[in-house]
Amino acid sequence: MSDTTVDAAAPRRTPTWLVATIAGAFGLFYAYAVWNALGNLVQAAGLPTGMNGLGWFVWIFAVAFPILVFAAAFAFGYKRPPHHFFLLLLTGLALVAVVWLDVVAYTTLYTASLLA
Repeated sequence: MSDTTVDAAAPRRTPTWLVATIAGAFGLFYAYAVWNALGNLVQAAGLPTGMNGLGWFVWIFAVAFPILVFAAAFAFGYKRPPHHFFLLLLTGLALVAVVWLDVVAYTTLYTASLLA
């Protein structure tokens, strides 16, 4: 008889290389969202009129939001099965895209309210 028994109900842990590959691939898309928002922040800050507090808040939020969503999706998903982790990061990326479109639409339609 063997003293080692394997519990069939115990979930298998996702390999670290697979978690890193999925997170790295999605991380590039999240980084692109941050880079794009940062570029727009720098461009808006360089306007001759400058920005008011709302303008700074909108663009800093646009920079920070993808970072926060990626961190939350990673924290909630890295211990789950790979397909759940993939879908969680994909859902977070979709949320980032929707918020980005909202920011672009708001800053396009209400540009005067963001300037000093």
